[in-house]
Parts: sequence; structure tokens; C-alpha cells
Amino acid sequence: MDAEAAKFLGASLSIALGALGPGIGLGLIGNAMLNGVARNPEAQGRMFTNMILMAGLTEAVAIYALVISILLIFVA
Repeated sequence: MDAEAAKFLGASLSIALGALGPGIGLGLIGNAMLNGVARNPEAQGRMFTNMILMAGLTEAVAIYALVISILLIFVA
């Protein structure tokens, strides 16, 4: 395997594995939100605000993985 192929393999693995965790996390956040609203509909506003905040923080991890994979392709 030459260096160019290893570079692309490392970049693809970094985004694939780096986006797996946030994908699972977003599913769990959505599930918890739906369960919370089903149990207590009056608190939907506060739960929605917290859900959006947590979804944004979770997506940041996937964006960091994307930046790392782009750096691996173009800089390394």
C-alpha cells in the first residue's frame, strides 16, 4: 500500500468512525425528547431548548471529525 492510499484510508476511517458516535447520540437525544414530551407535555418548551443545545454540541463532534479528515487529505 502506498502513502497516498493510506492517506485516503485514514481520512475515510476518521470521518466514518467520527460520525458514528454523534449519529447514535442524536438518535438517543431525539428518543429522550419524545419520551419526555409524552410523559409531561407542559414542559415541552424547556425540553426542546435543551434538546437543541445538546444536538448542537453533539454535531460539533462530527464537524471536528470532518475537519480532521479534510486535514488528513490535503495537509498530510
